[in-house]
Amino acid sequence: MVSSALNLETLQKFRISFYADPKNILAQNVCTRVDPLDVCLSRKHLEETQHVFSHKVETEAKPITNQKSSGRCWNFATLNVIRIPFMKQHNLEEFEFSQAYLFFWDKIERCNYFLTNIVKTAQAGHPLDGRLVSFLLHDPMCDGGQWDMIVNLINKHGLMPKKCFPESFSSESSLQMNSVLTSKVREYAKELRTLVTDGASDGDISSHIQQRMADIYRVVGICLGIPPETFVWEYYDKTKQYHSVGPLTPLDFYIKYVKPYFNVNDKVCLVSDPRPSNPYYKAYTVECLGNVVDGRPTIYNNQPVELLMKLAAESIKSLQPVWFGCEVHKRFAGKQGIEDLKVHDYNLVFGVDVTLGLTKAERLLYGESHLTHAMIFTGVTLDASGNPTKFCVENSWGDERGEKGFLVMSSDWFKEFLFEIVVDKTFVPQDVLDVFKMEPTVLPAWDPMGTLAQ
Repeated sequence: MVSSALNLETLQKFRISFYADPKNILAQNVCTRVDPLDVCLSRKHLEETQHVFSHKVETEAKPITNQKSSGRCWNFATLNVIRIPFMKQHNLEEFEFSQAYLFFWDKIERCNYFLTNIVKTAQAGHPLDGRLVSFLLHDPMCDGGQWDMIVNLINKHGLMPKKCFPESFSSESSLQMNSVLTSKVREYAKELRTLVTDGASDGDISSHIQQRMADIYRVVGICLGIPPETFVWEYYDKTKQYHSVGPLTPLDFYIKYVKPYFNVNDKVCLVSDPRPSNPYYKAYTVECLGNVVDGRPTIYNNQPVELLMKLAAESIKSLQPVWFGCEVHKRFAGKQGIEDLKVHDYNLVFGVDVTLGLTKAERLLYGESHLTHAMIFTGVTLDASGNPTKFCVENSWGDERGEKGFLVMSSDWFKEFLFEIVVDKTFVPQDVLDVFKMEPTVLPAWDPMGTLAQ
């Protein structure tokens, strides 16, 4: 048997070795006073990185959005992509779609989706302490999401301008509302599993879910407000001319005024999962991952990351922004807005590298990497051979970080920490589109590709 206990002699050797190197003492003096990541920042690389790009989308939307203390990045990123062609068409200086509107419907739909999955797993005989049910109960009301989930919401509930359904305290700071919802859906999960065990009919179970969803609707409505069934949108265009649209429903607004310029059904989501267990050129889905009962499933079309980069660049060159999901905080200089493998020099400060000691596939396998955040690409720089070297990123954390809310991402960082993009299907080769016709391999609910962008 391997003996790994640390005895006093070994610990003394560590101590002597540490203080024998003056660089360790200098690093200790600095890192005990300031943020260690700031100490690792490479001054030389900061000097070499500029927020300037050879190709950018035509309209730079304003204002920079801010999801504040919520995990709604997937919501914000989607609406930031959609508003660019919408603002161009309607000649707008500034505009935001209502993020709170989609947030409201996601909470309602997601609670119903969760309770439905609780019933399905109970009827399938999954034990309460089994891995699947335990996973479902762990964090049932998080704010995060995926592309197919936002498509479900828009196709069912439409969109509306932010002025017609503004933010609330709980949309900007969702912790307490989510805590209430989590407690209630866990309570309802117990009731539903008991009904299944007692042999209740499907009709009785469905009726019970509807009764409990009335409570959920009340809680969410109190915290977020309840969206109007119809609204009138009044606005001035860039020429200061007055316009009035409506009254109309949010779904009619999407169909008549948004869909002709951005049809969510024409966009496809491609992922890059390099794990050997999940071959490229195949379709995957994740068990119990979604938000709308009977909505479209979350499908992952797995492709090499080089293809994702190529299609993202082609889309931007055609003046179309790109939604994407990544692991945002690795090798990230937040204040400067730089995503780059060389922006931190961990070896210089700590004598060890961080993160890159594992491959991208190994990071997924060992829990070191997963999808954490969604943003959009609005620009790209190409080298003389037409290959991308860096991308312009519009974030949703306000305008105080990065270059007034924008980030710069190197192509090397893209390859290591980006996991998915959404582009128009016209950019995608037919053989890649054909992957969506395959029967997807079902990954377990706890698979790292099932993590949600927040």
